[in-house]
Amino acid sequence: MGRVRERLGEFFHNRWLVFVAAMWVQSCAGIGYLFGSISPVIKSHMNYNQRQIARLGVAKDLGDSVGFLAGSLCEILPLWGALLLGSLMNLVGYGWVWLVVTGRTSILPLWAMCILIFVGTNGETFFNTVNLVSCVQNFPKSRGPVVGILKGFAGLGGAILTQIYAVIQTPDHASLIFMVAVGPAMVGISLMFIVRPVGGHKQIKSSDGMSFSFIYSVCLVLAAYLMAVMILQDLVDLSHNVIVIFTVILFILLLIPFVIPIILVFFSEPTDPAEAALLPDTPKQEPGKSENDINEVIFSEVEDEKPKDVDLLPALERQKRIAQLQAKLAQAAAEGAVRIKRRRGPHRGEDFTLMQALIKADFWLLFTSLLLGSASGLTVIDNLGQMSQSLGYDNAHIFVSLISIWNFLGRIGGGYLSEIIVRDYAYPRPVGMAVAQAIMVFGHFFLGMGWPGALYVGTLLIGLGYGAHWSIVPAAASELFGLKKFGALYNFLTLANPAGSLVFSGLIASSIYDSEAEKQAHQHHPHLQQDLGSIFFGSLGAEEPTKCDGSVCFFLTSMIMSGFCIIAVVLSMILVYRTKIVYANLYGKSRT
Repeated sequence: MGRVRERLGEFFHNRWLVFVAAMWVQSCAGIGYLFGSISPVIKSHMNYNQRQIARLGVAKDLGDSVGFLAGSLCEILPLWGALLLGSLMNLVGYGWVWLVVTGRTSILPLWAMCILIFVGTNGETFFNTVNLVSCVQNFPKSRGPVVGILKGFAGLGGAILTQIYAVIQTPDHASLIFMVAVGPAMVGISLMFIVRPVGGHKQIKSSDGMSFSFIYSVCLVLAAYLMAVMILQDLVDLSHNVIVIFTVILFILLLIPFVIPIILVFFSEPTDPAEAALLPDTPKQEPGKSENDINEVIFSEVEDEKPKDVDLLPALERQKRIAQLQAKLAQAAAEGAVRIKRRRGPHRGEDFTLMQALIKADFWLLFTSLLLGSASGLTVIDNLGQMSQSLGYDNAHIFVSLISIWNFLGRIGGGYLSEIIVRDYAYPRPVGMAVAQAIMVFGHFFLGMGWPGALYVGTLLIGLGYGAHWSIVPAAASELFGLKKFGALYNFLTLANPAGSLVFSGLIASSIYDSEAEKQAHQHHPHLQQDLGSIFFGSLGAEEPTKCDGSVCFFLTSMIMSGFCIIAVVLSMILVYRTKIVYANLYGKSRT
């Protein structure tokens, strides 16, 4: 009995159990990607025009990205309390929207609906923060795979919830909003005591590589299965029983990773902790220890004064040269020959606070590149319902599901490939961002042209590129600015989404769409030209929401987004150039 209790305790504190539970929570942390499915429902029930829907989309993006509250509360509250709070916010926000849309409560003004959407989606930031902080601390030497997989499941959440919704088979499309309100809250509350940092996370075990490979395999099978099921359901009128079977198989695939902690705890020989490689503890700076201060000063001075040709040498030779410079400088300082001024603040690769990071050019290059690349992709996601309708597709759910799957694969692939870049070549991780943004350039171009099948190709390229951002950027931020304040740094970077969406979707895309819709309305109904004021002040929209048909609706928007992605590529390559030395120091040693 005592042996069983010991194994159960080990199982509950196993970091792979935490990781799998975080994956499940993350699969419900992508409800924002369902906005393309629920926005047409809100638009028709509330009689909104596209500008009003765009404002709701901006409120959703703000809620999804403004994580200061989550980041601050996660340092005060226990992590289970943060998950509970996020679940309640999700339930209250979207639950109230469902009550309004279905007429079960009084109609609210647009600003109040924006607040509800903000509150409901802001619950995601608690899920993301708790999951990422816990798992990055549990796997500090596998940041790329961990962030990629977790953010990937957040991107896949839209496809998973859409498949579950297909089982309900209700004529009331507003029930999708109800599912968005209740589903994530139930999952978050049920797993809130499992997702947390656990003991023993400093051990590097030989089973980690095989376990990550298994997770990657499951992810690929899951994505391929969902894509096949979604396309089949779109092309063939399947019976309800077949859809139920497909959904059961989906749940089985989601449960498969659970076998990893079970095997590691119950079916493998216990490992002697002394045999596991341990990561060195991060040295803590104490005011009374002058030796640490001297070493930090000497290192800072060497970084400032070393010859440029030192960085071109092999890693081993470079370390020898730096050590020689440090020794000479230390001797000169001891003899009073030189006077050394201590450099203020940490170096790149050390632990930064948010305020220290905000004065660094590298941080703003990372933020701006993310803003242009990611927000342009989010503009497509938010307007995907209207895009599909304008190109003649009746069912927008298939494209919402497909872009969720490509988003998922982009996050998984971005984390995996960027890890190869830094581990095998000691090359800066942001080069992966540049590649993703170059892919998005072509994706926006295809969407703008509106050729037959262009929506499938466009969602593929946009989904892959957009998803890659959210596995590469958090890992790069943790490498350049440290793990100590990772929650605050990550939540600030996520502000790139709403900041870009406010301009890209809230102003550019919606204004162009409504302008083209008004032109088409005038062409079909010439008498409407006599009362242009009613169009701009909303009386026409009050009778019937404006609708635009054809590729012209989003052509100019797509070309503008493509141009922004080109600028993002340039900024990412500048960041790559500036951080070559940092990554050579971080990962060059492991290659020698």
